[in-house]
Amino acid sequence: MASRNYYSETAGRAPVLQALKSRVEAEVCVVGGGFAGLNTALGLAERGVRDVVLVEADTPAFGASGRNGGFVFGGFSRGEASLLRDLGPSRASDLYTGTTQAVELIRRRITQHGIACDDTQAGILWANWFRDPDVLRQRQALLSKAFGRDWRWMDRDEVRRQLRTTRYHDALYEPQAFHFHPLKYANGLVRVARERGVSLFAHSPAVSLERTGGGWRVATPSGSVDAKQVVLACGGYLAGLHRRVDAGVLPIATYVMVTEPLGVRLDDAMRTRAAVYDTRFAFDYYRPLPDSRLLWGGRISILDRSPQAVRRLLYRDMLKVFPQLEGVGIDYAWSGLMSYARHEMPQIGQVEPGLWVAQAFGGHGVAPTTLAGEVIASAIAEGDERWREFGAYGLVSAMKPAGFLGAQLSYWWAEAKDAWKARVEQGART
Repeated sequence: MASRNYYSETAGRAPVLQALKSRVEAEVCVVGGGFAGLNTALGLAERGVRDVVLVEADTPAFGASGRNGGFVFGGFSRGEASLLRDLGPSRASDLYTGTTQAVELIRRRITQHGIACDDTQAGILWANWFRDPDVLRQRQALLSKAFGRDWRWMDRDEVRRQLRTTRYHDALYEPQAFHFHPLKYANGLVRVARERGVSLFAHSPAVSLERTGGGWRVATPSGSVDAKQVVLACGGYLAGLHRRVDAGVLPIATYVMVTEPLGVRLDDAMRTRAAVYDTRFAFDYYRPLPDSRLLWGGRISILDRSPQAVRRLLYRDMLKVFPQLEGVGIDYAWSGLMSYARHEMPQIGQVEPGLWVAQAFGGHGVAPTTLAGEVIASAIAEGDERWREFGAYGLVSAMKPAGFLGAQLSYWWAEAKDAWKARVEQGART
C-alpha cells in the first residue's frame, strides 16, 4: 500500500533506473529487485557472468526488502529446533551457517563498497516476555551445541538496566548481529551491481514468461528479455508468471511505525543501541534509529491495513512495553507484504531446467535472501549444487485461498496462547 515510509524519505538520492523499452538478450534475467534478486544479480556478476539483466516492477527494494525492520542476523523463520528435527545435525548446521556467513558478507560489502546504510553494530537482544527462563536456556544450549553459536545470557537486572521496562525478565544477546537502514543498503547494492555490469530496469513488470528454444523470454509492457536462464525473485508481490511458483507462497502483511525524534526520551526507554525482539510467537520488534527515533514493528495479518490503523495498533503495543513514551508523536506508519511458505523456509532452487526461484523468506529475510543470491549465483555460474540442500522445502502448495484463513487463525491461536501464559504468570504472582 502507498503510505509515508521513513526509509524512502530518508534514503537520499536513489540510483536512477530506466524502464526496459527494447528487446535485449542476456545470459540470466532476474525478475524482482528486492534483496533476493539484487544479491543474485550481484553474485553472478562477481563470478564473471556477463549480460545479467534485472527487471523490477516498481523500484528496487520497493517491497519488504526496503520496508522491513532492518535486523541482520542468522537463521530462518523456521526455528533451529525444527530445522534440526527436519534435517539432522549436519545438514541443519550447514544451512544455518550459510545465514551467519551471509551476515558477514553483508557486513563485508558495506565496508568494501562504502555503503552508507546507518549500520549499527550493537547486536540484537531476544528479550523474555515471560518469567519462565526455560525457553531461553533451551535455545541458548541448542545454538551452542548444534550450531556453534554463543548467545550471551543477560539476567533480569541487566536487561532492565538496558531496557527501562518491567515487561521483560531475562534475555539472550547475539553479539554478531546488527541492524541497518535496508533501503540505503539496497540502493548500495544497485550501485555496486551496475558498476559490475548488471543491467537493471525499474518500472518494468514482467507480464509473461515463456520458453523459447533453449531459453526463456520475459516480456515487459514495453520490452522483453531473451535469456538462457531466469530467476524469479518476486517475494510477496507475485508476478503471475508461473503457477507452481505463485501457488507456493502466501503474501502476508506486517506492520511498522516510526516515532518522532525522541531526543533524551529515547534513553528513558532504551540505554542500549541493540535491536530487540521478544519471545512470544506474536512478538514485537524494535530498534533505535540514529536520529533518536524508535522504529517499532510487529503483528502479521492477511489484511494490508491503512497507516492510521497500523499506527493505532502498534502505538498500543509500544505503550505495553514503554508506558513512559505515552504522548510521543508517530511520524510514519506502513505495512508491506512478505511471502510465507507452509514449511516456514525459503524456496530456493531450480523449478525446471533454466528456471530458478528464490522466495518465501517470511519475516526473517535479510540474511537468507543474501544466502539465496549466493546459492543461485554459484549454481548458475559454477555448477554448485548447494541449492539441493533446500530440496526438503520445495514448492508445496500454500492452499490458497484457504491458506490465508489458516495462517490468520494460526496467528490468532498463537497470540491467544501467549496471552494465556502471561495471565497465568500474572496470577501466580498475586
